[in-house]
Amino acid sequence: MRLDPAQPPAVPHFFLYGEAPRDADDRFLHIEALDDRSRPNRWTIRPHVHSSLHQLLLIAEGGGEMRAEAERSAFTAPCLLAVPAGTAHGFRFADGTVGAVLTLSARYLRDLCGREPELAALFAGPASLTLPEPGPVEEALAELARELAWAAPGRRGAVEAHLMLLLVAGLRRLAATREPPAPPGPQALLTARFREAVEAHHRRERPLSAYAEDLGVTEARLRAACRAVTGLSPGRIIRERRLLEAKRSLLYSDLGIAEIAYSLGFTDPAYFSRFFAKGTGECPRAFRDRRGADRGETR
Repeated sequence: MRLDPAQPPAVPHFFLYGEAPRDADDRFLHIEALDDRSRPNRWTIRPHVHSSLHQLLLIAEGGGEMRAEAERSAFTAPCLLAVPAGTAHGFRFADGTVGAVLTLSARYLRDLCGREPELAALFAGPASLTLPEPGPVEEALAELARELAWAAPGRRGAVEAHLMLLLVAGLRRLAATREPPAPPGPQALLTARFREAVEAHHRRERPLSAYAEDLGVTEARLRAACRAVTGLSPGRIIRERRLLEAKRSLLYSDLGIAEIAYSLGFTDPAYFSRFFAKGTGECPRAFRDRRGADRGETR
């Protein structure tokens, strides 16, 4: 049976966990205790995606395992967990783990990055960041939560001040383990816009010329920007995104190989299998068998 390419993705998309997707306000910001959603779910948050929301989790006590795409990583308190928008992720927390979850819209982060570009690095990829102690971050979160809960004069400025302190704390922990990134230039911004376009169209075959036209640049300029920023061609970026969605479907859904192929816009399942094998070094079925279709695990 051939599936409609517009079918729902293999991994559930939520606003906040368990809530139907909706658009986030430009300045959407939310804080909640970690156990608000994890305790009722027996400390297991199944894999899901927030399309336009970044999350920063403080683990003050306890620990567990984070699943980000096909990778797993254990964490112990005290630490921060950064989860970029669009990342398929889930958690298995140790019973009684204490912490908080900060959620902010991607548009709000872009606004903050306009004034402090280095903040973008904090959500460049999933990360587990060890903290020397949870106290300062807990205090910043508590102050931010207090400002969000009332309407005192200067509330907006106070909210942003505490939010910036919190994000900078995460950024500095990240910088302690990684080389600081260079500020984004025109080529980086073009590449970011291209990635956003790929995100919107990766479920169907689409020529590079169509992407270039949408972005208002020549194909040559787009190729040069992508290679300078990522070391990859635009075609490779498109293929990697399609491979990512294929991996998600294999790991998190019960769809057959042919069904997955059709859902990703391939007209020939055999061609899809060759495409997948060329990109990963193994056929779809071997990938699923080796990784284990996580339908019954952390999800």
